[in-house]
Amino acid sequence: MASSSITDFYAGRNVFITGATGFVGVTIVEKLLRDVPKVGNLYLLMRAKKGKSVQERLEELKKNSVFDRFKEMQLESRLAKIVPIEGDVGLDNLGISPKDRQTLIDNVNVVFHSAATLDFFQSLKETTNINLKGTRRVVELCRQLKQLDSLVHVSSAYVNAYLTEVEEKLYPSPDDPEKIIQLAETLNDEALKALEKKLLKDHPNTYTFTKHLAEHEVANAASSFPCGIVRPSMITAAWKEPIPGWTISKNGPQGFFMGASKGVLRRLPLDPSIIMDYIPIDVVVNGIITTGYYVNALKAKNAGRPAELQIFHLTSSTYKPFRFDLMADKINSYLHDYPLNSAVWYPNLRLVKSLWVFRLSAILFHFVPAFFLDIVTRIAGGRPILMRLHKNVWNSLNTLERFIFTEWHFDSKRLLALSKSMDAVDRKKFIIDIGELTWDEYFANTIRGVRQYLSKESPKNLEKARRKDKILLGLHVALQLLFWFGIFKLIVCISGVSNAKAALILPVFYYLFGLL
Repeated sequence: MASSSITDFYAGRNVFITGATGFVGVTIVEKLLRDVPKVGNLYLLMRAKKGKSVQERLEELKKNSVFDRFKEMQLESRLAKIVPIEGDVGLDNLGISPKDRQTLIDNVNVVFHSAATLDFFQSLKETTNINLKGTRRVVELCRQLKQLDSLVHVSSAYVNAYLTEVEEKLYPSPDDPEKIIQLAETLNDEALKALEKKLLKDHPNTYTFTKHLAEHEVANAASSFPCGIVRPSMITAAWKEPIPGWTISKNGPQGFFMGASKGVLRRLPLDPSIIMDYIPIDVVVNGIITTGYYVNALKAKNAGRPAELQIFHLTSSTYKPFRFDLMADKINSYLHDYPLNSAVWYPNLRLVKSLWVFRLSAILFHFVPAFFLDIVTRIAGGRPILMRLHKNVWNSLNTLERFIFTEWHFDSKRLLALSKSMDAVDRKKFIIDIGELTWDEYFANTIRGVRQYLSKESPKNLEKARRKDKILLGLHVALQLLFWFGIFKLIVCISGVSNAKAALILPVFYYLFGLL
């Protein structure tokens, strides 16, 4: 077997991972255990919650669908390399006991910091504690590690969202971190909220603001040990690994594909002509692992001294741009290729360019059906949730508008140069170049993955679901005919015109409804 520089680097090295139970973290764990068989122990920072110990949470983690292929390959014995460390990035000293901390100090060689609060609506107090101070706490631990070879900080391409053309470099800090920390610690939420707009300046939310500040925490340590920052854009389902289309995330397209396949999401505020920057989870994980190796290799070339901070964009906008108008007419066909047996209505998703038009259409196509479906659910003894879900979307639109209708261009020349510098074996095993990605095939796999991993529907019931999809189509057409017949009769009743004249007026209403 051909040698792999990256695999050789991680052989025997112990890795500490924060955010290990999240989308990125758990995928890092799976990739290392599957493709780096000689990797050392994986120390996962985990917190006990919901009455479950970290050991119980670890057992839950091992059942994650990310390990399905792993188990098919009969690699379960490698799961013994996972060592849970009870703690929390939101607590002083990461909430780690002295004994566990000493274990990390004595043994850890590589740190992947992916823990963060991703909530765009969270208070500045909370995001400062988790994203900014949490990163500072990780850096403080890194300074104590006896054998640290590299730190990789998972940031976001949107930390510089106040720019639409972004390079792979560190931009000036938006404020003094010490000032922000002091304000977050001394002011109550109400007082801090009053200052928020002034503090954030051009940042769209507290998430991008505090993640930007966190990058400077890493930059301050770059002269002490090898550091790298990766900035993924919107992280989406797997392209190739562990299984094409695999996902456990409901963010971004996975979330709206899930709602659309149920038949409850029928309109989406999105301009199909602008670039949407999506990046598959496996590319992100490969980028993190590769960066961990690369920054250490630079140190070796630099006479044992850490090189300058390395920053890489894991993005697609300037290299493999995707616009929904490339496949807007195919989305619904994919939804019908992989329909849900649990669909409540015939899927038919339309993209709406205007926010106010979306709000208007949402009343007709989301709230009215949700109202009646929730009544049916309540009568059947279930838990009505559709009205609440649509209200949440409605209330979040103003905050999300900037992300929905803004086109960003994230330069990725340094990442592509990194890919070209890798040997052939590593380029194949740790793919970070998405040049061969085909968006049509990718999204077909994503919708299939959403069906299986988010909606929990087995591929075995696909034919049954397709039969139901045809029945729902018949009901959908029948309801449309009934609706337009009702509009026709309403025109005749209200205006008093003849049936013939009403038939001439009806297409005008049909056109107007078609705009929604």
